[in-house]
Amino acid sequence: MAQFQERTKAATLPSRSCASVPGTGQLQRRIGLCRMEDFTCDSFELLYSGAVDKIKSHKSNLNLKEELRKLREETNVDSLRQELERERSKRIDLEQKMNEVLKTRLEDSPPQPPRKQQSPSNNGTADKQQKEVWSSRLQKWLYERFGVYIEDFRFQPEESTVEAEEPLSAKRLTENMRRLKRGARPVTNFLRNLSALSNWHSVYTSAIAFIIYMNAAWHGWAIPMLLFLAILRLSLNYLIARGWRIQWSIVPEVYEPMEPPKEDLTVSEKFQLVLDVAQKAQNLFGKMSDVLEKIKNLFMWVQPESTRKLYICLWVAFITSCVLPYKLMGFMMGLYAGIKFFIIDFLFKSCPKLRDKYDTPHIVWNSLPTDPQLKERTNATVSRRVQPVVSRSSLATIPCGVSREEETGRSHSTKKGAFYEIFNLPEPERPLAVCENGWRCCLINRDRKMPTDYIRNGMLYVTENYLCFESSSSRSNSSKKNKVIKLVDITDIQKYKVLSVLPGSGMGISIATPSTQKPLVFGAMIHRDEAFEAIFTQYMKILTTTKPPTSTEL
Repeated sequence: MAQFQERTKAATLPSRSCASVPGTGQLQRRIGLCRMEDFTCDSFELLYSGAVDKIKSHKSNLNLKEELRKLREETNVDSLRQELERERSKRIDLEQKMNEVLKTRLEDSPPQPPRKQQSPSNNGTADKQQKEVWSSRLQKWLYERFGVYIEDFRFQPEESTVEAEEPLSAKRLTENMRRLKRGARPVTNFLRNLSALSNWHSVYTSAIAFIIYMNAAWHGWAIPMLLFLAILRLSLNYLIARGWRIQWSIVPEVYEPMEPPKEDLTVSEKFQLVLDVAQKAQNLFGKMSDVLEKIKNLFMWVQPESTRKLYICLWVAFITSCVLPYKLMGFMMGLYAGIKFFIIDFLFKSCPKLRDKYDTPHIVWNSLPTDPQLKERTNATVSRRVQPVVSRSSLATIPCGVSREEETGRSHSTKKGAFYEIFNLPEPERPLAVCENGWRCCLINRDRKMPTDYIRNGMLYVTENYLCFESSSSRSNSSKKNKVIKLVDITDIQKYKVLSVLPGSGMGISIATPSTQKPLVFGAMIHRDEAFEAIFTQYMKILTTTKPPTSTEL
């Protein structure tokens, strides 16, 4: 390479010396030749560098091909297969030789009894390894199947999550109560239909059901029959869900009239709707609380007479279950359930006096007290103990032949004086036990035009013969604003609704008498239903008597 460059340089030297030659024409030719030689030298250098690059790339390709060939030779699949086959044949030969050696040893050695406890060391190690393998596999399988559930038993910190509570809304409350009513409707309808079946609402249906059940209980098919009825009911529900129109029911259906909901309600109607919903919720919670409290008091020996009966029944059932076979017990329980449901309950519902005398579960349940009743009893006992002893002077004023209880009942008084003195009634007249403290209400006399006489606040009492209203605005020495109505003079008594904004949802009682043009209304009563039932019951007793009682009018 160096020699080639020296030659090119030597060739250019005579051209550069032509500047010393005389003559301009020769000088221009010499200059052109020099430029051509310079151009050829540059192009030769470019060609030389390109040839060198091609030689280098060719050498690298040759090296890559050589490496690829060597790799193919090293990883020859056929050779590997051949080596694998040779190894397999060697293994088979070795196994055959081992089997032959073992056979020859067994044939040459004398027969020996089998030794279960002694084993070669190699077999022992193999057994241990095999056991470890199996135990690891078992642990792995158990973890894969039950590992997720085992992790749940590990200690995990409780997450304090606060559920978002909805604010109080009248619309939401009404909607929830309607949802509760719709959800409980199938259960209440089923219980109502069972009650109709027990009451022989449809004689033919109840008779057929009684015969079928008693026959099934006699042959021991009571439970299969009930299960079959449940399956039949589910099948009918499936067909109804698929679009079939089936109006058949297992028990006779008793329908109740349903009021269609109103869409456009006024403000007062909406307010009344909310009050009705609140009242229903209050009554529902009260009934549920009564049931739970009675069950608690039954098991806590609050009333020993009732709990003692349950205790004896449990002992009898326990001894019977230990002595009698279960088949006989099931037969007896099935027959008793059918007789009680179809016959005994029908007789008790038809004859309330018979039920109050002989229906033990009914008597025990009604006699169980609730917590408010227990509280009232304790307060009554405490007040009796705190009440001072009657002095001799007061005992002297009691007439002969009259007991202390009669005198206390006769002298029932309010803050203003004796009861019969306030209303100018005979001395035996006193409030009934249900209204001993009276019902707070307001008297609306629509015959009067003055506002002071139109509405009066006070207390309402009912006696054996009179309905008495004591005005809270009357003076101690004046009873002009009080109102006394003889029960025998009442021509009509009805439940009445005044205004929804008044206490007690505006509920009241309308009393019509011959002396008033428009019925008197006792409104704003919180315990309207209780008062109406007591007044109406006493009113019916008065009507059934042959001789109406005499009274003094105001």
